[in-house]
Amino acid sequence: MKNLLGIFLAGICGGLIVLGGLHFMKPATEASEDTPKITPVHYNTPVPNTSISFVDAAEKSTPGVVHIRAEESEALAQQRLQENRRNRQNNGFEFFNLEEFFGGSGGGFGQFFRQKGSGSGVLISDDGYIVTNNHVVEFADNIIVTLSNKQEYTAKKIGTDPSTDLAVIKIEGENFPTVKFADSDEVRVGEWVLAVGNPFDYLTSTVTAGIVSAIGRDINIIKEDKAIEEFIQTDAAINPGNSGGALVNTNGDLIGINTAIATPTGTYAGYSFAIPSNLAKDIINDIIENGDIERASLGVAGYDLDDELVETYKIKAKEGFYVMEVMSGSAAEFGGILPGDVVTELDGKKVNGFDDLNEALKFGKVGDEMVVTVNRDGKLKDIRVRLRKSL
Repeated sequence: MKNLLGIFLAGICGGLIVLGGLHFMKPATEASEDTPKITPVHYNTPVPNTSISFVDAAEKSTPGVVHIRAEESEALAQQRLQENRRNRQNNGFEFFNLEEFFGGSGGGFGQFFRQKGSGSGVLISDDGYIVTNNHVVEFADNIIVTLSNKQEYTAKKIGTDPSTDLAVIKIEGENFPTVKFADSDEVRVGEWVLAVGNPFDYLTSTVTAGIVSAIGRDINIIKEDKAIEEFIQTDAAINPGNSGGALVNTNGDLIGINTAIATPTGTYAGYSFAIPSNLAKDIINDIIENGDIERASLGVAGYDLDDELVETYKIKAKEGFYVMEVMSGSAAEFGGILPGDVVTELDGKKVNGFDDLNEALKFGKVGDEMVVTVNRDGKLKDIRVRLRKSL
């Protein structure tokens, strides 16, 4: 009996302990009035769509990007061949390259070859002006443009600027679809962009996407003495045939002209480069107004002014570009600039050294007039010069 009574009392005590514990262990949903209430999120709650769609940008820009077939006529090829031979003869030697000797582009033994190629272009006006790369059309006098709707037109070359690798051609007609210019100075590293063009000649109206990887790139790809390079770098895939095509933002507006790739293989390897639209716009307007652009030079050589130079030559100036030599037949010579002058300003822009002088002359064309301010024996003198062809 004692054992049964002990078991009975133990059961009663255990039950009381459990009931007391349940009183203090309330579920989280029964929080007090002072505790913030948390509303549970259900799986069927709508979530805002933050993904980027390129559909509108592609549909907006693709009709304004054209395919270009460029070819050298037989007459132009003959002229080029003769000029090349005359140049070699004038140098005292007569050489033939293999293409001339064996023929090119399917030609037979002893035949000359005709240069040909293809690329892309961007319609910038509804009356048919098209911007492309100089290297796409520079050699050609037969140019065929195909729109995205497969209509073909014969194009006329309006002008070129080898220093920026830009060219303008024109087709006849009206109400052509165009790509609107955007402000390329507003482009930021990391933003999404689309490349529109015609890779490998046959993949017409192709759109690829990437981001802006860098801005203001100078990659030394334009082989001109007065080359101007300020490329937008992207990782949007472009390949041979994309040259001259459009780089657009997510609104479908033009921020660059696709021009080059950096690659060990000749095809896309992750690095693409485009001429900024603001630079292109200025060059395009100049070409349309004046035709071919020929860059000019001042025709001086020298050094950035420093303390050693000032002491050595007893120069009465503290900063500028010291003119050591004036080239014969140059704009500087015709204008009256002398060895020993210190260039301090060019058209009102301060010159502290060669980099400033080069920047001020970057867009100078043959025939442009500029005012060069020099320090001559301690006195400032303004000299007006007319720029001439680079020597």
